[in-house]
Amino acid sequence: MSDYNIAFVASDDADARQALATLSAQYGNADESTAETIVALGGDGFMLQTLHDHIGRKVAIYGMNCGSVGFLMNAWEANDLPARIERARPVKLFPLRMLTRTASGEEAEALAINEVSLLRQTRQAAKIRIHVDEVTRLEELICDGVLVSTPAGSTAYNLSAHGPIIPIRAPLLALTPISAFRPRHWRGALLPRTARVVFEILESVKRPVSATADHTEVRDVISVEISQVRDLSVTMLFDPEHDFEERILKEQFTA
Repeated sequence: MSDYNIAFVASDDADARQALATLSAQYGNADESTAETIVALGGDGFMLQTLHDHIGRKVAIYGMNCGSVGFLMNAWEANDLPARIERARPVKLFPLRMLTRTASGEEAEALAINEVSLLRQTRQAAKIRIHVDEVTRLEELICDGVLVSTPAGSTAYNLSAHGPIIPIRAPLLALTPISAFRPRHWRGALLPRTARVVFEILESVKRPVSATADHTEVRDVISVEISQVRDLSVTMLFDPEHDFEERILKEQFTA
């Protein structure tokens, strides 16, 4: 059967490749460029890669977990897939745009669905000045790093760094330090999604810093600008019993 207009993509994991073969035999496998829905088979990392591949397209991404984490995925089940997709609830995600400038004068741009993170490159702690909407909010943060997270990414690296979990539809971004030394008790900030954040690297030669937008890394940065893009988006689909909003809410009450 090949009239469902569903495209299947899979990670290199053996279970995901077997799932790809099973579903392709059952439903056919449409071309990604014309499919109405793309089903991603793997774990959260592969889902993130698939979302990046289709930012800005009018196609919905439905994930099924064949990996180890699966926070962004629905449960694996081969039967009645078209009906599940029909019942699924959409969640629209808007990425962050990272603009970097390096010590050598090079400039680069990348998108992040989860977060943009800055990390020290050597044993020396990073020193970073933080500007928000052209106002200097923190003269000097001494730390291992700092990140800006979307609501979708708030349960990923941001959560590991003790940042706040943000409901998926909340118009907010999380600004979270990573192992802050000074100010010792600064826990970060919640910012409006319209905020423009600029990180200025202090003593960049002695204390080099890298910047990463999801999986795109730029090393030896001297400044990083971050803002949310509102004219680009990607849509995820979740089973009603696997609602993303509910999962994020539930995560806040998990010990």
